[in-house]
Amino acid sequence: MKTELKAKFIQQILSKKKDNEGFTLIELLVVIIIIGILSAIALPSFLNQAAKAKQSEAKTYVGSVNRAQQSYRIENTSFATTFDNLKIGIPSSTDFYTYTIPSADTTSTVVLATTKDPNSLKGFSGGVVILTSGQTEALACQTTGVQTATSVAAPSLSTTPQASACTGLENMK
Repeated sequence: MKTELKAKFIQQILSKKKDNEGFTLIELLVVIIIIGILSAIALPSFLNQAAKAKQSEAKTYVGSVNRAQQSYRIENTSFATTFDNLKIGIPSSTDFYTYTIPSADTTSTVVLATTKDPNSLKGFSGGVVILTSGQTEALACQTTGVQTATSVAAPSLSTTPQASACTGLENMK
């Protein structure tokens, strides 16, 4: 009986080897097609998220400069003309954007965030104005699509409450 069991066991092992030799070509092709479809869907979404992360730097910096300008104006009679005067540690240039304060006087100031990669990133701008009531109003704008011009348009600032606008731009949300 032992030899009969051994023979059946060996026969079972040999029959399993023939059944489990690997994947068929069709099974491999189906798996490769599924992986290709999933990567085609995921890759554009991933690249879009990378651009959004880079743009969040500019949004944050424009908002920070606006708030710093409001504080600076309270302590001084005019707005700051350089980032060093604001003392908030924002560089004038990063890997993705160049920041400038092109105009600042006693009644209004503007900050521009110009992208270094105009094919994939939006441009941003902001400004602060002294209203006729003596209060300040801040505005932050972004280009509607990727920045195509060499510089970003500055927002149009008005001393009338809520009359300032992002001309040619859209308000940041």
